[in-house]
Amino acid sequence: MKKTLWLLPVLIGSVLLFSFTGSHSKPVPGRRPIQTLIIDPGHGGQYPGARGTFSRECDVTLSVALKLGAAIQKEFPNIKVVFTRTTDANAGFRSNLNDDLHYRANIANESGGDLFISIHCNSAGRAPGGWYGKKVVGYTTATKKVKVKKKWVTRTVRVPRYENYWIENVARGTETYVWAVGKNESKTSAINDNADYGEVDSLSTVSLPDPNDPAEKARMLIYTQNYFRKSLTLADFIEKEFISTGRVSRGVKQRNDKGIWVLQATGMPSVLVEIGFISNKSEEQYINSDEGQEQIVDDILSGFRNYKQKFEAKAASQLDQ
Repeated sequence: MKKTLWLLPVLIGSVLLFSFTGSHSKPVPGRRPIQTLIIDPGHGGQYPGARGTFSRECDVTLSVALKLGAAIQKEFPNIKVVFTRTTDANAGFRSNLNDDLHYRANIANESGGDLFISIHCNSAGRAPGGWYGKKVVGYTTATKKVKVKKKWVTRTVRVPRYENYWIENVARGTETYVWAVGKNESKTSAINDNADYGEVDSLSTVSLPDPNDPAEKARMLIYTQNYFRKSLTLADFIEKEFISTGRVSRGVKQRNDKGIWVLQATGMPSVLVEIGFISNKSEEQYINSDEGQEQIVDDILSGFRNYKQKFEAKAASQLDQ
């Protein structure tokens, strides 16, 4: 009886994993080459995402995603590439954000995806480019009538003098998110905490399940065993490629207070790549330029290539044993 009770959360977790990711989700993948890659251009349609001084996140992510898909199909013609959207529209032409987000995960699961890459732009600060602040630059004196013990008296007071000054929006760099497994997991030691910024404009309003629930713990364990390490490896490869080409890397991250839906609901290794801060004037120029987008695509492609080689070589060596 005790053995049955111990197995129950795991069985429930297994059921939740596949019902959570859609009725047509594929089973846990075996040792096979990558056959289907899902590319998810963030936002679109009614939900343009973050705004820069002259551009929108949805347009940048679509351009980069389509170029990435073309580059992967050129180098790996046997890999099927599936896009969650190919135009400036809600994913699947859904009518609201909740359905849009669910569609992205569902099409990934129903397509039998082996890997999921979501492309986003980051944003920070009060306004793209920068904003004006106020600072005290000196004082003047003035007289002021105040009431003291029911009598009005004149007092001399110091009055601050203010000056406006420009605050440049300096947040910059890349970062790659993975599924929000509990931070107490030993495998998450390579992940940086994210106390500021970070996909502030792209979070789902769907709350994460209670991590203390036995069934949820079981589901997280299943994910950790099958997909987490692969997601973390791909994310690390991508960030290393960004560093190698001179980009500022903010590292591999996860968010525990509120999950990113497309990472939580896809039954496969999955990452979300923040290609730069659209709120930073220089990075906005870079991520909109042909040169910048080509470099970003090349970096992600190189990270994907390294990931593919590592896991397919490992699978081949295990088959030979």
